[in-house]
Amino acid sequence: MKNLFTLIVLILLSAQLFAQRGDREGGGQGQMNRQQQTKVPLPPPLPSRDVSGIVKDESGQTVIGALVTLKSKSDTMSVSTNADGVFILKGVKQNTFNITVKSLGSKLFVQKYAFSDTKKNVVLDPIVLKTESNQLATVNINGTPSVTYKEDTVEYRASDYKVRENATLDELLKKMEGMEVGTDGSLTHQGQQVVKAKLNGKEYAGGSVAQAIQNLPADIIEKVQIVDDYGDQAARTGIKDGDPQKVLNVTTKADRSVGTTGRLTTQYGSDDRYNAQLFIQRINANQQLGIIGGLRNTVNGVASTGIQGGATNDGGGGTGVGANARGGSGSGGSPGTTRSGSPSFNYRDQWSKNVQVVGSYAYNFSDNNAINDSYGQRYTSHGTSDFKSNSTSENDSKSHTFHYELDFNLDSANYLQVNPSFTYSSATSFNNIYSDNINNYDTGFEHVVNKGTNSNLNTSSSYGMTAFYLHLFKKPKRNFSIQLGVTRTTAKANGEQNTHFLNYPDSTQNGTPVDSLAHVLNNRTNTTTNYQATVTYVEPLSKFSLLEFSGNLSQRNNSSVSLQDTVSANGTVYPVASYSSIYNYDVTDTRATVDYRYAGTKVNVSIGAAAVPFWLDGTKLNAAVGENASTSRYDFRIIPAFRFAYSWSRTERFTLNYTGRNQEPSFTQIQPFTDRSNPTNIVIGNPNLKPSFTNTLTAQYNNYFANSKFNLSFGITASEIDNSIAQNTIQTAIPIHIDSLNSHNNSYKNIYTTKYENINGAKSIVGRYSISKQSNERTVNLALNGNVSYTYTPAKSNDQLYHQTTWRFDERFGPRINPNDNIEINPFIGYDISRSFTTLLNAQSNQLQTTSLGISGRMYFLKTWQINYDATKKYITGISGGNTTPLILNAGFEKEFLAKRNLVLTFNVYDILHQNNYIQQTVTSTGVTNTLSNTLSRYFMVGLRINLQKWSGTPQRNGRNMQRRGDGSFIY
Repeated sequence: MKNLFTLIVLILLSAQLFAQRGDREGGGQGQMNRQQQTKVPLPPPLPSRDVSGIVKDESGQTVIGALVTLKSKSDTMSVSTNADGVFILKGVKQNTFNITVKSLGSKLFVQKYAFSDTKKNVVLDPIVLKTESNQLATVNINGTPSVTYKEDTVEYRASDYKVRENATLDELLKKMEGMEVGTDGSLTHQGQQVVKAKLNGKEYAGGSVAQAIQNLPADIIEKVQIVDDYGDQAARTGIKDGDPQKVLNVTTKADRSVGTTGRLTTQYGSDDRYNAQLFIQRINANQQLGIIGGLRNTVNGVASTGIQGGATNDGGGGTGVGANARGGSGSGGSPGTTRSGSPSFNYRDQWSKNVQVVGSYAYNFSDNNAINDSYGQRYTSHGTSDFKSNSTSENDSKSHTFHYELDFNLDSANYLQVNPSFTYSSATSFNNIYSDNINNYDTGFEHVVNKGTNSNLNTSSSYGMTAFYLHLFKKPKRNFSIQLGVTRTTAKANGEQNTHFLNYPDSTQNGTPVDSLAHVLNNRTNTTTNYQATVTYVEPLSKFSLLEFSGNLSQRNNSSVSLQDTVSANGTVYPVASYSSIYNYDVTDTRATVDYRYAGTKVNVSIGAAAVPFWLDGTKLNAAVGENASTSRYDFRIIPAFRFAYSWSRTERFTLNYTGRNQEPSFTQIQPFTDRSNPTNIVIGNPNLKPSFTNTLTAQYNNYFANSKFNLSFGITASEIDNSIAQNTIQTAIPIHIDSLNSHNNSYKNIYTTKYENINGAKSIVGRYSISKQSNERTVNLALNGNVSYTYTPAKSNDQLYHQTTWRFDERFGPRINPNDNIEINPFIGYDISRSFTTLLNAQSNQLQTTSLGISGRMYFLKTWQINYDATKKYITGISGGNTTPLILNAGFEKEFLAKRNLVLTFNVYDILHQNNYIQQTVTSTGVTNTLSNTLSRYFMVGLRINLQKWSGTPQRNGRNMQRRGDGSFIY
């Protein structure tokens, strides 16, 4: 019975299986018949295809100059990878081929590939070269050197510079050749200031260099690039016009391009100092979302922002030392207290394959209470003037900055970018001023003391829009672009001045002065509308040569209304029409340029000329007669242009550039009448004033010896100015106090009349150099850098022609020593001497010399403890008063907590010996000013810092790792 039941079940199952198979076969046959009825013929095999890819090493860095060879039955071709590690093989006949890659220091790569014969563009997976294990000990590099010089870019390979865990970008930059990092977040590369920051090819945090280098983690960086940036339009069209900006571009590692990083710093110290910093950044390929905020209260001295290594960014301010001569690398500030904040937001996203958006918003505020104390001497052809002044001021400012960018890749041949922007700022100030001026002029003795107050409320708003369109033609390198923009700026200033003038008969304040009061109200409104249009066209002549055409039209409409009222002793306000200044004028500036450019593998040459017509038309109120006076001016000039670059290799480069630049006179300088709106400062316009023209020649040589880790950089810039616009001030003495018995007691009041003239002969030469040598393991870095400058400036005073000659020699030798991961020692010696000579009567020559000795560093012990120190000793000659031999000592410690050591307790003490009370000296062609520093520079700060990071790998699209451009942006 059981066997019968089993047999019946098997028969039923077999029938069911056969039935299903029949249904499938029948259905399949029907579907096949339908497919045969609607079958579309397959495309024929392509006769050729393009094969491309990228070559990297085991660390993920691109390999430059690797030899890529493709072989098949019908093909044998080779090509080297470009500066981004990319190769392209065009016209490959077979769809099955072998690829071989050779590179110094790497194992040979060989692989066979097969693709559909109907695919036109074949993109290979990234080729990864493995390091040759038996390479000679003297060969210490793989396919990519640490430093690479391209036409407009110096590129550093970040993985070759070792920093500790949780370090920020500024600590990484300090280890790179030619980089100088300031304690305020400033960055100098080979002697030139870096003015803007980008992340993966796009402006970052509003372009703030300090925000970028002080907050971005060092361990997410793949490459650091210093770019000579001519603007977005030049980057896409290849047409470069004007002078470039030095821009920092940071590219992230592929496996650090999806994730989130954060950093929080809080500090509090003596004298109610505090510092709080917040940094949060989300990255996902081209998508970036960041919040950066800061709030601090500092006590400021007249501090140099000079270049120092190993300093802690504590937010305290006022710890710099030294005396800055004219043209120094430091910048002075007024002693006092400052409360400031700077929250900002940055956003970047790839909305689709063809649409990308970039936006940023920043709010800044600053409340400053300043103390100013200075003295010095001014000189003219009629004698010298000794002065001293002191003042207190309260300055509050606020600003909003909004930037937005939309990028549309309309198709493979058309690109559109739209940039709206908006800024608004307001500032209020109140100043209490005292000055004492003793003028020993041969036109008459004058001793005037000014006491009073002034206050101002200034507001400014600016909004605009720029649109850029680019079309690529089918012929390679042929393109056309147009950029249109409009910006409108309105500035308003309302001020009040209440000054008591006291004229004494002798150099003391014992006699009876002749006094006068001036209580005036000023209201000014300035409006400027700027229209801009630029058109470019590139026509390729051969594989390496191009013709470039560009035209630029700029029209500026300017209007200004300045009204002045006087306030009587009883408070009555009287308008003073004769002190009014009202003008309207239009400027049309046109530039048409044609260039021939040859862009070879080693040589890049551009030579051309620009035609520059210039129009100015306008009217200005002649307050003396109550009528408008018209001014009209036309100029035309042909300006040559020349650029030359030669690259012996990717690590050795020479560039030579010539540029010419017109500088038109201002509307006030060419007004056709004498402006007496200020009775003590009369201005005579010169309608025949010519525009000045500056000739500039720049040469640069760079060479990085990769195996020796030795870098040389030399640069020189020479300028000459034709028809420089000089201000000629003429003094006229009016007696105000006459002593008939003793003429030596007579005192006078000086009236100043200003005229404008063209003078030839101004010139300057600046030479810069940077030499560095690193040991094989980069434990020792020897760096010598400096500059030598010479300027010759002709000028006029009281119709007398004179000139000023200035020399400056500024050198610094600063080894950086890291014998192991726990010790960092940075000694340095600096020597800075400046000399100036003036041929003006009674003027004295000036020489300021500063020798600096210092050492800074860090020491780690017991795994989680750190001690940091910074000591600087200066010897200053050529200046009197203050401390000319200050010894500044700073020190601190840090303790790391948690498993990743990312929670840090900090304690720092600044100016332990309380010697940061030096004098800052500024020298000009008409005098010397000495500014006393603040003495509240000794303080301490205690704080906490936490670093958080989480990453999830390399960005992918359709299951494959995304490719990147040379600037770090990802290709969708």
